[in-house]
Amino acid sequence: MPSTGAAPTIDLRGRLTAALARVGQVEAELADPAAARGGARLQALGREHARLAPIGQKGRRWLKLQDDLAAARELAAADDQDLAELAKAEIHQIEAALPGLEAELDELLTPHDPLDDRDAIVEIRAGTGGDEAALFAGDLYRMFTRFAERRGWKVELISHSDGGMGGVREAIFAVRGENAYGDLRSEAGVHRVQRVPATEAQGRIHTSAATVAVLPEAEDVDVKIEPNDLRIDVFRSGGPGGQSVNTTDSAVRITHLPTGVEVKCQDQKSQLQNKVKAMEVLRSRLLDRMIADQEAARARERRAMVGTGDRSAKIRTYNFPQSRVTDHRIGLSLHNLQDVLNGDLGELVKALRQVRRDERRADAGA
Repeated sequence: MPSTGAAPTIDLRGRLTAALARVGQVEAELADPAAARGGARLQALGREHARLAPIGQKGRRWLKLQDDLAAARELAAADDQDLAELAKAEIHQIEAALPGLEAELDELLTPHDPLDDRDAIVEIRAGTGGDEAALFAGDLYRMFTRFAERRGWKVELISHSDGGMGGVREAIFAVRGENAYGDLRSEAGVHRVQRVPATEAQGRIHTSAATVAVLPEAEDVDVKIEPNDLRIDVFRSGGPGGQSVNTTDSAVRITHLPTGVEVKCQDQKSQLQNKVKAMEVLRSRLLDRMIADQEAARARERRAMVGTGDRSAKIRTYNFPQSRVTDHRIGLSLHNLQDVLNGDLGELVKALRQVRRDERRADAGA
C-alpha cells in the first residue's frame, strides 16, 4: 500500500484506530479478576490478545512515523537550508519505510476468523482404492504429523484403526498449537494419489483417495449438549492386543441422538479416558456441522473457492510419476512431492490462507 494518497492512509488510520481500541478493551478485560474465574472466556481473551499484539506494536510505529513525517514536512519548508535538507532526508527514509509497514498492517487488519486461533481435530480416512488407499491415508497421517512438528505443535492421537499392509483405515488426532486450525482448515477434502502400488506387478499407475476432515476444537460455550441427547455404549476394544485391549469393555461409542452423529474411541487406557476423548471429538463435529450450515448459506449467495466446508470434491492430487502436487482449488502445482509428504506444506498453506484472506477482505468491503 503506498504511503501517498489520502484514501488508503485514511482507510488504514480508521481501521487501525478501531483495532487499537479493541487492544485496550482486551487488556482491560484480562486485568479484570472476573475474567480469571471464567476459564473459556480467559482462554478466548488470551488468544485474541496474542493476535492483536502485533497490530498494537506495528500500529503504534505507523502512527509515530506519520507524526514524524508531518513534522519533517514542516521543517523541509523552513528557511534554514541545512535544517531543510536534514528534514528532506528524513522524509525520504520515512516514505521508504511506510509501504512495507502498511502492507503488514493491511494483512493484520484483514477481518479475522476467531476459529483460526483454535486447536484442530484432524480425521483421515482411507477412501476408494483398497489397501493402496489405506497406505496413502498413512502417508497423509505422517505428512500432517511432520508438518505439526515443523510448526512446533503438539499432536495427540485420539483414535487409530490399522489398514492393510501397514496402512491406516482411520486416524483421528488433535493438533494443539498457535493457529493450528487456521493453517490446517483448508486441508479438508478429498486427497487423491496417482502412483504404482507396491502390489502392482505390471507397473500400472493406480489412482486412490483418502478423505481429510479438519474441525476446530470446540469449547463448552460453542455447543450445548444435553445429557438426555446422548446414547453411550461400551464395548471391548479391538486391535493388535496389549494391555487394556481385547480384555475389558473400555471402548466407548457416543451417539448424539438429535443429529445421529456417532463417535467411537478405543485407543485410551480406560473407559473414562475414551469417553472424554469421544466427547471432545463429538463437540468438534457438532461445531463443524454448525459452521458448514452457515458457510453453505453464504455459498448460495456467491461461489466460494476455499472454505465452504464442501468435502465432496477432490482438492489435491499427489502424482508420483511426475513428483508433482497440485492443489486444484487455486491451480498451484509444486514439483517437490517427497518434501510435501515429509511435512513441507508451508507454500501450500500460505497460498490457501491468502485466498481466504482475500475472500474475507472482499466480504468486508461488500
